[in-house]
Formats: sequence, C-alpha cells, structure tokens
Amino acid sequence: MVELKTPAELELMREAGKVVAAALAATKQAAAPGVSLRELDTIAAEVIAAKGAKSSFLHYHPHFAPTPFPGVICASVNDLVVHGIPNDYQLKEGDLVSIDCGAHVAGFHGDAAITFFIGEPTEEDARLSEHTREALYAGIAAAKVGNRLGDVSNAIGKVGRSHGYGLLAGYGGHGVGRKMHEEPHVPNEGKAGRGLKLRAGLVIAIEPMFIAGGRDTFTTDPDGWGLRSSDRTRAAHWEHTIAVTPDGPVILTEP
Repeated sequence: MVELKTPAELELMREAGKVVAAALAATKQAAAPGVSLRELDTIAAEVIAAKGAKSSFLHYHPHFAPTPFPGVICASVNDLVVHGIPNDYQLKEGDLVSIDCGAHVAGFHGDAAITFFIGEPTEEDARLSEHTREALYAGIAAAKVGNRLGDVSNAIGKVGRSHGYGLLAGYGGHGVGRKMHEEPHVPNEGKAGRGLKLRAGLVIAIEPMFIAGGRDTFTTDPDGWGLRSSDRTRAAHWEHTIAVTPDGPVILTEP
C-alpha cells in the first residue's frame, strides 16, 4: 500500500532530512587519508544523537541480510556499490567514497546518499559521480503530480545508459515514511508513461547507482551486505528523499 503524507507529516520528514544532510556533511568533511570508515560512522552517530534523532540504519535487518546492520551509515568505497559496512578500512588518496545515511524524527524517516573523493579524482571517477548526480536530479524533475513512476525511472536510466554505465540490477529507490523502506519500489530504469500515477503527498527516495564498467551485475560480500560490481569497476551512488507536491517536487534531505 502506498501511503500519502499530510503537510504536517512532511514537516516532520523535513526535520529528519535535515539531520541526514548534517550527518552526511560531517562525514564528508572528516574524510581524509588515514581516517577509518568506522570513525566516519561514529561522527555520523554523534550528529544524529545531538539533534535528537535516531538512526534508521542501525540494527536494520531486512530479509536478505544474515545479520542486522551494525552502523548508522553505509560506507562503500571504490567497487563497492552500496551497503558497505563501516569497518576499520583506512581511506587513502584516490578512493571514491559513497556514504548513505538515514535518520528518523517523531517516527518519520529521511534517507540520502552522496559520493565524494579522497584527494583529486581521476577524470573517469569525476564523470561517474557527476553523471550519477545528474541522473538523480533528472529523476527528481520528473516527480510531478500527474506523471507516472515510469517517468522517474526513465529519466534516471536515460542518463546512465547514455554514458555507458551499468545500473545495479534489481536495486533502486523506494517509498519513505513511517518506515525507511515503503512502497513503491522506484526502479532506476523504465518506460515513460507507465506505472503508478504520482499524487501529491507521495514521498520517495530516488537513488541512482551507476557502475563505470557498464555491467549491471554484482557480487555479494561475505558479510552478506556489501554489493560489489562484478567487473570490479568503480561505482557512484547519489540519493535524496523527495515529496511530490502540487508545486512540484520538494527535496526533503537538503540542509
């Protein structure tokens, strides 16, 4: 069931979104050679707690995972596309880092992700991240009242395919609200004019995940969480939680 949110509920989700944005900004600022992913997780946890919110990720246990998630961020480096567990890996020059974070306030969630670099990126890495971000905003622009979910998916997929990237098979965005993952599923590729008709009050996370080598396939790490590109090429991940409103799409996970 797709639940439409009231204006008051959207305000709560905006508060959760601000917390997520602050946590992501803090982790990016702290990321440097020699800093561990576990240290970034601690920083994000401190930001979330200081703002009176709670983590959406910590102890989350979906059906596909063998264990509950042990962090407040997903920290995915280089060929790890998504769901990286924040561990003792120490960042180094040239790393491509994607951080995904969720938090909830008064029972309503926000979810967002960013990609950044340690030191100066290669041209290929810079293009990968920028095109993934471009696809995110193309999807957001299509999230208008009266459009269909396929319009959002098509906008994302067109950007990725036009640049020869792979799209992580079977994964995409999702509804957000009282739960971090709600209906509907938001594929990162689809046919325009198809699918759920978008109505005011719908809240979705839009999250393109592009793989540089062009393959959609992945392998799962031994921890049961991390999804790694099957050709071991690098990946980028950008995400915002947005609301469909009569005045157009509104991003809920900006500062």
